[in-house]
Amino acid sequence: MFYKPAFRFVPDGTKIRFMNGRFAGLITSAVLSLASVILFFHPGLNMGLDFKGGVVLQVQTQQKANFPALRSALAAAGLGDAALQAVGSHGNQVLISLESRNSAAATETAIGEVQTALKKAAPGATIQSTQAVGASVSSQLFAQGLEALGLSFVMILIYIWFRFEWQFAIGAVVTLLLDTTKTIGFMVVTRIPFDLVTIAAILTIIGYSTNDKVVVYDRMRENLRKYKTMNLRELIDLSINETLNRTLGTSGTVFLAALPLALFGGSALSGFAWIMLFGIVIGTSSSIFIAAPILLFLGEHRLRRSATAPKKT
Repeated sequence: MFYKPAFRFVPDGTKIRFMNGRFAGLITSAVLSLASVILFFHPGLNMGLDFKGGVVLQVQTQQKANFPALRSALAAAGLGDAALQAVGSHGNQVLISLESRNSAAATETAIGEVQTALKKAAPGATIQSTQAVGASVSSQLFAQGLEALGLSFVMILIYIWFRFEWQFAIGAVVTLLLDTTKTIGFMVVTRIPFDLVTIAAILTIIGYSTNDKVVVYDRMRENLRKYKTMNLRELIDLSINETLNRTLGTSGTVFLAALPLALFGGSALSGFAWIMLFGIVIGTSSSIFIAAPILLFLGEHRLRRSATAPKKT
């Protein structure tokens, strides 16, 4: 015997006319994506150490590291660009990342300033290792990161093209491109460093958003075969309403899981988590107000023909 869950985001049998807002959704998305592209070129992304080059120092303190005191001491020494990250389980291991300097002498000076700041904020602290990330390595990592993003779009296009009809594939990939550009714009505005961690966050968002769209598209395809005479606009609204509780439930669960990381995860995880939170909201809304309208505009007759055509054996 099956029981209904005690909590549902929306009542069963909702008849929200989502397609009434299709023009507003598409126009808003296009404007935000265009603004994000402009922001990408100016002022541009805040490149992280992975893509800009720099120095990483591993520091061990005698007591549990006092991060506020360390940040204050580094800022007072003119090292406001330094990023701190806790490592290990004892709380006395810290990674200090410095942006690339113009010369080797300037880099040595910066390391000396770190040592001076450590003496004030954490007496007895020692620098255990120093690792430099060169510009050539950074540019190679940046190119590989962009290749990973591009390859993910190609693989998603191929997957959905074979899983559904080509109309669905085009709608999904166009929507994912719009989602990604808006995420880039969010990173520019918030100045979250763009590094390998944030690329992992973007790839995670793409995967999550694709799964959300596949769920909605599956129901649309089922209803195309079930309601052969229903107007496509009404059928899309019906499909979204039928999957709305699942969509909101999944999104809400992932959102609540990422929220503590954004609030309390520190500099090492907060950027990843904030991008995830933004991507969840954007990906969920785009499944309804972007991917579905694109499918509607591709034409009812083509979709009906694809849905009713006999399968090749």
